[in-house]
Amino acid sequence: MDYILIALGVLFIIGGILGGVLPVLPGPPLSYIGLLLLHFTEKHQFSTRFLIIWAVVTVVVYLLDYAIPVWGTKRFGGSKRGIWGSIIGLVVGLFFFPPFGIIIGPFAGAVIGELSTGKDSGAALKSGFGSFAGFLIGVILKLTVSGMMAWYFAKELFLS
Repeated sequence: MDYILIALGVLFIIGGILGGVLPVLPGPPLSYIGLLLLHFTEKHQFSTRFLIIWAVVTVVVYLLDYAIPVWGTKRFGGSKRGIWGSIIGLVVGLFFFPPFGIIIGPFAGAVIGELSTGKDSGAALKSGFGSFAGFLIGVILKLTVSGMMAWYFAKELFLS
């Protein structure tokens, strides 16, 4: 049974890291589930304090992931179309222009979204930058948290 839990935990950890970049996957929650799966094995245990701290971190990062791009877009004068454009641009860029599409897609999508509201190009570029900056901060935050959980998972699995 432990091997099944470990294998599932590895899949969730990988999914969590992918979720740091892919907007359709909730990165840190998946990574946290991976930690829990390893914890439920007989040999590999985390302390209750460790699990509570990472649960809180996971919830905070999950909530910030929604708040930061909105804040960035609003801070630079963007609209909801700019936010949606950024998300759509990420997905399109990811599939059609990897790996550079992850960077170019959200920015271009946000600018196109802002232009569709009738903004001039200068205002669209400014709010597009804000949306992109917020998105990028969210991705870095999710990747950092998911990466740290992956490190603790591997440390517990291989060094204990």
